[in-house]
Amino acid sequence: MNKRIELLKLGGSKQLWTREKAREIRNELDKTLSSLEQGGALVLDIKGVEVFDYSFANELFGKTIISLANEYKNRFFIVENLSDYTRENLDKALESLNMIMIERKNGKLELIGKVHPADSQTFNLIKESSKPITAIELKDKLNINLTAVNERLTKLTEQGVVMRDTGVSGAGRQQYIYSGPKL
Repeated sequence: MNKRIELLKLGGSKQLWTREKAREIRNELDKTLSSLEQGGALVLDIKGVEVFDYSFANELFGKTIISLANEYKNRFFIVENLSDYTRENLDKALESLNMIMIERKNGKLELIGKVHPADSQTFNLIKESSKPITAIELKDKLNINLTAVNERLTKLTEQGVVMRDTGVSGAGRQQYIYSGPKL
C-alpha cells in the first residue's frame, strides 16, 4: 500500500527554509513510513512549493533516505511534481550528499541525485520487470559480471530505490530477489 503526502500542506508555505522546519516535516514522514508495509511507497507531492534551501533539503530528503536503509527497509520514498527550480535544488543537494532517490515524472519513475548511468540502467531493468529479478538474471541482461551487478544492487538497495527480498531458486536454494516500487 502506498501513501501520498502534499509537502505544501505539511510545510504550510510555498517557501521552505531551515533544518528545523525540515525536522518537523520529517517527523511526520517517519510516522507514515513506519505505517507502510514492506514494498509500500511514501509519495511526497511537491506541487505548489516554489523553493526550499539546501539545509532544508539536506535534513528532509537526506536523512529520510538514510532512514530507508536503517529503519524502514524495503519501503520507498518518492517525490513528484517538482518544478524546474525545486528539482535543481533537490538534485544538487542529493549530489552533494552522494545520494539518489526516485522521482515520478510524467508518470514514469526516474532516479535523481548522484546518478551514474549504470544506476539508471540497473534500476530501469528492475522496475520494468514483471516479477522480482535475481542478480544472475540482471547479469545476463546487462552482459556484465556478477560482482559488478552485486555492487550496483547493494548501492541501489542502500539508497532505498530497490527492494531486496529472499526467494528460492529453481534448484531449491535461497537467493536474493530485487524489485522496484509498484505504483
